Amino acid sequence: MFSEYLKQFGWEETTERIYSKTDSDVKKALCAAHCDEEDFMALVSPAAEPYLEDMARLSRKYTLSRFGNIMSMFIPLYLTNSCINSCVYCGFHSSNKFRRTILTPEETVNEYKAIKRLGPFENLLLVTGENPVLAGTDYIARALDLAKPYFSNLKIEVMPLSTDDYEKLTHHGLNGVICFQETYNRADYRIFHPKGMKSDFEWRANGFDRMGKAGVHSIGMGVLIGLEKEWRTDVTMMARHLRYLQKHYWRTRYSVNFPRMRPAENEGFKPNVIMTDRELAQLTFAMRIFDHDVDISYSTRESASFRTHMAGLGVTTMSAESKTEPGGYFSYPQALEQFQINDSRTVKEVSDSLKAKGIEPVWKDWDASFDYQCMAQGK
Repeated sequence: MFSEYLKQFGWEETTERIYSKTDSDVKKALCAAHCDEEDFMALVSPAAEPYLEDMARLSRKYTLSRFGNIMSMFIPLYLTNSCINSCVYCGFHSSNKFRRTILTPEETVNEYKAIKRLGPFENLLLVTGENPVLAGTDYIARALDLAKPYFSNLKIEVMPLSTDDYEKLTHHGLNGVICFQETYNRADYRIFHPKGMKSDFEWRANGFDRMGKAGVHSIGMGVLIGLEKEWRTDVTMMARHLRYLQKHYWRTRYSVNFPRMRPAENEGFKPNVIMTDRELAQLTFAMRIFDHDVDISYSTRESASFRTHMAGLGVTTMSAESKTEPGGYFSYPQALEQFQINDSRTVKEVSDSLKAKGIEPVWKDWDASFDYQCMAQGK
């Protein structure tokens, strides 16, 4: 399991190796046909900052070669803000004295219909807080069943589940799972997640193994930028996690995300680092050069101008007109939200800005029938 594999990599040692990278290490990484972990550390290191334009050109080359001039579009739907965890940075913190919402089946369908009126979305991400009693596997399965008449590609971002539960949900239309480890610093993890199910580092870190064993088609991973001062170390640990998963579950498709912290209804917590746009661009280029095939996603946490600028340079998936409160599209538009979005453009505005750059928004890029066709052809 990954939590055991991770123990061989010390946090301080990894940090020292990143900051010891030199100009020649960066040049070597930029010339490598296939980068290893050492190359990735060089590309996210301070030594790579003067090479940002070179990295951008290389990242664009690999993105265009692998994905073409397209952007896969998705939209999240928060089903509930009920949560038993006490994550110190999150608006859903269990101690926040706000009315909690759990969408009923009827309200859920109303949200689906409202989303379809926004645009031709086929890629839906269902999101919940962690409340296994009131919004557990059966609740999620019901939401997936209700979504199938409206969307062709269904993913979830929920509490880590067992292998059996993930497998069960694949029979209800589940195609992908997104789960942020938040931070790979084992010591700090407990500080940021003091109570609740999420306080178990191993259970969360090993959840990706359980997804792979269950045969989940797509696995998304990420760290929350702002928790750790040394974000370069955190993303290096994630890169190692990605390679580990690709080796053990090679049939699975992978995506990564680097969300920067946004204001939430949780006074008192301040980010331990503020990542600049230039640094996020460097990280995005480094990840694309490190892995040509991984899907890189930007949410509406990022600004409109920055998302538009990065389209085609490494980013391959974006959300649009997102709401981070349950029922935000139709039922409860003023409910407790997880965080404030930064890009408030409409679906049409996002789509038009991409087309102006010669990038075609893609609303449907996967269907279960594709897998069936491949199996029939023996691929």
